[in-house]
Amino acid sequence: MKAKSFRVPLFAALGATLLHVPAQAGDQVADFYQGKTVRMIIRAGVGGGYDQYSRLLGRYIGRHMPGTPTILPVNMPGGGGIVAANHVAQVAPRDGTILTMVGQGLVVDQALGLNPSFKADLRTFNWIGNLSKSNQITVAWHTSKTKSYQDALLRETLIGATGAGSISTQLPAFYNNILGTKFKIVHGYPDGRDVDIAMERGEVEGRGTNPWASYRAMSPRFVSEKLITPLLQAGLRRDPDLPNVPLITDVTPKEHLPLAIFMAKAVSVGRPVATTPGTPRERVAAMRRAFDETLKDPDFIREAEAQRAEIDPMNGAELERTVADLIGAPAQLRERVKIALEPKARDMTSAPGVKEGEKAKE
Repeated sequence: MKAKSFRVPLFAALGATLLHVPAQAGDQVADFYQGKTVRMIIRAGVGGGYDQYSRLLGRYIGRHMPGTPTILPVNMPGGGGIVAANHVAQVAPRDGTILTMVGQGLVVDQALGLNPSFKADLRTFNWIGNLSKSNQITVAWHTSKTKSYQDALLRETLIGATGAGSISTQLPAFYNNILGTKFKIVHGYPDGRDVDIAMERGEVEGRGTNPWASYRAMSPRFVSEKLITPLLQAGLRRDPDLPNVPLITDVTPKEHLPLAIFMAKAVSVGRPVATTPGTPRERVAAMRRAFDETLKDPDFIREAEAQRAEIDPMNGAELERTVADLIGAPAQLRERVKIALEPKARDMTSAPGVKEGEKAKE
């Protein structure tokens, strides 16, 4: 398997994107964080991609924050990230002692009003930065008769997915409704790792979606031994590793192209990091600086490379704009996307052990 390049852009205009903080305020920030513990709320269970990226960032960002606080990882799985996001919005202290990596599908969830249990308003979160824009890839296991996107148009393919708020359910439904694929979405697996296990034991033929960077980092054997066949990718550009796998914008009919562009932009919010609403602006600024400095930390870079963790970031200001643009998209477009993401009953079935209508834990 070829090594993945570690992509960290130079923030030439970094000073312009950060909040201006006077020196005295900086001293106050250092005093505040001295001896403090910052909890990193992880929206998934131990061992998955969100856990990996959250803990990787957590091991280094504290050393770049004023006062060098301790970063404590706290796993809080549930509802495709909804439980963690609601906690950060409604329960967690609003003082800069919280960091979280928000579930990728939740920006779309809020923009389209998909899930009434999602109470957070992501526009009020203070966005720190985005670690990865890695494309979301729908794959088939190597034993499946579905070997390409064209095959997925012709035959029913059992695709494993997690639960409410999860992009692993949203994207296959979008593909069925807009592109005409015949994915049968087996929903309700507690975690993406459970979907991988289901593929290996032949329970499903593929996985609804997962970042390609996550496969390389968490399941490198799947890639190196060609145990998975990429069928379709969602993102702003083709992954360099997958030049022959079509982007959704390549195969979407012209009349639906605005919907595909919306989804591609949503996918670019891959590993978004935030702190709570109401956090004092000088502490937000300090966190943003610490995030950017962490990405240039040689120790962080070495560990990311060792873990095969792709780092292809946005800074906090760019991430904030992207989230606002998606949630604030024209109502007519959002309504069309909402309809496209709604899986038809005939395309859904529950994973073994999950009752019909029961929501997955993750």
